[in-house]
Amino acid sequence: MKKLFKGIGIVIGIIVLLILTAILLTPWMDKKGTTAEERQMLLPGDELLSHPLRSVNRGITIQATPAKIYAWIIQTGADKSGMYSYTWLENLVGCKMAKVEQIKPEWQQLQTGDLMKMCAGDFAPPPYEVALLVPDSVVVFGHQDKGEWVELWTFALLPQVGGSTRLIARTQTNMVGGMWEIIRPISFVMEQKMLSTIRNLSESGN
Repeated sequence: MKKLFKGIGIVIGIIVLLILTAILLTPWMDKKGTTAEERQMLLPGDELLSHPLRSVNRGITIQATPAKIYAWIIQTGADKSGMYSYTWLENLVGCKMAKVEQIKPEWQQLQTGDLMKMCAGDFAPPPYEVALLVPDSVVVFGHQDKGEWVELWTFALLPQVGGSTRLIARTQTNMVGGMWEIIRPISFVMEQKMLSTIRNLSESGN
């Protein structure tokens, strides 16, 4: 019985720690790597969810053209190039994930309305839907509820003087509170890895 109570205490402690981490670090996580100007700028697709309950912006500078980066972004998906994050961790929790670090012509035909799978196996969260595409500029994935967008995941490519590109990942969502707050630090870590992997692949010239 003591072991049971100890185990329950550990679980509760972990949950409390995650909640406190989310509360304390959210302001930093929600703007990591972006400028005030980037956070305030309107991006294509923003009009699909005009008053989100939460807006998150994260960014990274990539020494590559928008076209090279765009080619990797549209291959995102568990059954394509993967999610560019911690593949070993995703597979460990039963989320089967591909890891193809090569541009495939057959995956360059993404269209509005196509699905982007988060897991390739039977155990999977709902796939994202392609909400908007602006070639070599913007990719917007999203979730709908009863025909209305409730979450958007935007990848915007902003060319810079000197040949580099700013990749801005903007999440706008109405899914907040409860478990979403516990998941937030985890999704932050996974997305940071995703952005760095896209940078490395784009700069490698594969």
